[in-house]
Amino acid sequence: MTHRPGDVVVTGVGLALPGAATPGALLRRAAAPATGPAPEPFDTAVRIGRRGHRYKDRATRLALCAALDALRDAALIPADGEELTVPGDTVGVVASSNLGNLDTACLTAAAIAERSAMDLSPMSLPNASSNVIASWVAIRHGLRGPNLMLCNGATSGLDAVHWGATLVAAGRVRRAVVIGVETHNAVVEDLLGRPADELLDGAAALVVEGARWAEARGVPAAAALGPYERRAGLTGCIEALLPGGAAPGVWFTPERYAERPAGAVPVPETVPRYDVTDAVGRSSGALGVLQCAAAVGWLTRAEAGRRAGGGTGAGDGAAFGDRAASDAGARAAPDPAAVPDPGPVPDPGPGAEVSASVPVSVEASASVPVSRQALITSGDDTADAVAGLLLRPTPARCHRPPAARAPLSAMECSR
Repeated sequence: MTHRPGDVVVTGVGLALPGAATPGALLRRAAAPATGPAPEPFDTAVRIGRRGHRYKDRATRLALCAALDALRDAALIPADGEELTVPGDTVGVVASSNLGNLDTACLTAAAIAERSAMDLSPMSLPNASSNVIASWVAIRHGLRGPNLMLCNGATSGLDAVHWGATLVAAGRVRRAVVIGVETHNAVVEDLLGRPADELLDGAAALVVEGARWAEARGVPAAAALGPYERRAGLTGCIEALLPGGAAPGVWFTPERYAERPAGAVPVPETVPRYDVTDAVGRSSGALGVLQCAAAVGWLTRAEAGRRAGGGTGAGDGAAFGDRAASDAGARAAPDPAAVPDPGPVPDPGPGAEVSASVPVSVEASASVPVSRQALITSGDDTADAVAGLLLRPTPARCHRPPAARAPLSAMECSR
């Protein structure tokens, strides 16, 4: 069954990757993977400082860096600070990592087996819990909404994006930080049987937000979330998302996807393909979030070209502009004091009129031609499941100044 997350948009993107600081840079690396020496590992101390390192493993530090970048990009945290500009209970966290703290868990188990639990450090022991990544992000920024950690195999990253959008659409929170992170170390390399230079050591984060709340804050969206699909096979998943063999503007393929013989390809051969793992390494639970970040870069470049009268500008293989450069006017962060997050929503009472007007509706997003949408898939036909998601440009009206806020249903979250 195809699920539509409702009026949910992407308002922030953050990356903690070697050699790719923006969605546009990630897309360029996916289009033409660099040759020569690998870039230096991402330095987490530059972004979160020494305080962010204490008693935290590598995966958690990377996640904190990407989350901070995404929160700042969404104007939820000012550029010169770390304090939220909205109530903490309006923000949830969903993180995805299959192997992030594997080294800590294995070393902890080995220490107990060889000596005893008395030799363990009480400060480092929490890192052995699989949900430590999501928990530390929430603690660091005071995000008091629902907190979820997914360790769900190849589809985990896209599943996390879906669950973040579901929390927003259900009214549990107004926005959620979705993080995908993996790192390589001796334990991970031994488990996977692959050298470090084939594995991701980085993180990506998105802020997914209700369109009405983004508009109320005066923050334009970078993309709109389309339908999400989960099937047992790749072809069935794509056919459910794009019935009738419609061709998307771009396809972000599963990890190391192998092209099939002519006639057996689930997406027309004319559609450009990108495998972000060619640029950053095998990404496991972080893949879906990385794909969404790269898709934001593609949508930004394509929409900039369309507005300039140059067509989609999407499939020419040329240098792709960064989101910050090509959409600088629309993406300028507002003054948090000038556009504060709305306070508690009053109950309009029985029979009160509730406006159906929202800045980005499912119908409005669905009217965007398929050729301007990005298809994202994780998993393959040999996996137990394949997840797919469509990412769409936001309607032009999403970039207009916010209108007066209409009364809302009491079913909405109260803060």
